[in-house]
Amino acid sequence: MIQLYLAMLAFMSRLPVRARWYQSLDVKQYVNGIVTFPLVGLLLGSLAGVVFLVLQPGSGTPLAAFFAVLALAVLTGGFHLDGLADTCDAVFSARSRERMLEIMKDSRLGTHGALGLVFILLAKVLVINELALRGQQALPVLASACLAGRSVAVLLMYRQRYARENGLGNLFIGKVNGLQTLVTLGAGMLLASVLLSWRGLVAFIITAAVVFVMGQALKRTLGGQTGDTLGAAIETGEVIFLLALL
Repeated sequence: MIQLYLAMLAFMSRLPVRARWYQSLDVKQYVNGIVTFPLVGLLLGSLAGVVFLVLQPGSGTPLAAFFAVLALAVLTGGFHLDGLADTCDAVFSARSRERMLEIMKDSRLGTHGALGLVFILLAKVLVINELALRGQQALPVLASACLAGRSVAVLLMYRQRYARENGLGNLFIGKVNGLQTLVTLGAGMLLASVLLSWRGLVAFIITAAVVFVMGQALKRTLGGQTGDTLGAAIETGEVIFLLALL
């Protein structure tokens, strides 16, 4: 399990995880690492929360929130943000399904993708700032938001089909079983509840519901899911969770 966690941490972040710590794992085993997604999010969110706590006394709440969001983007290498941008460019292009999938593979950033990034990042900064002003502790809030976003992404994997023939998302989409889905969601729900009590539980349920609906809409539009839509789900899930705490 530790090897799976390290493999997922290396896969989903830019933290210095040495390959020799998990190199004995076959890539086909990565799907079993889905149950560690909440823990990956917990670590990344906690690190972003530490950035907020360190900077807040000297820079104020708005700048601390900005740098916490920036830290999260740096920690993940913009991995999920890139997926969000590609998904927005494709879905809002109003093209055929085949053309949408081609757009998602295009490395260039379009207008819809840029707008999606602006809205998501701005929403994070504003909501984190507002929650802090209302007396919410940034560390558990950010840790919970990040673990929730990564936990509910499993809803775009279970009983879904991969919209392309190959790609990173193919490691998980359609390969996660029911037990893994329940464990992932259960672990995320438990951690959010421990960190934020009943408010964390309610926010998690709302986040799961919104991401589920989002997944069904993407399935109808694209004919399935891709690695980009998983990234979009994670980023959207984080924002929905934060908004649900207001």
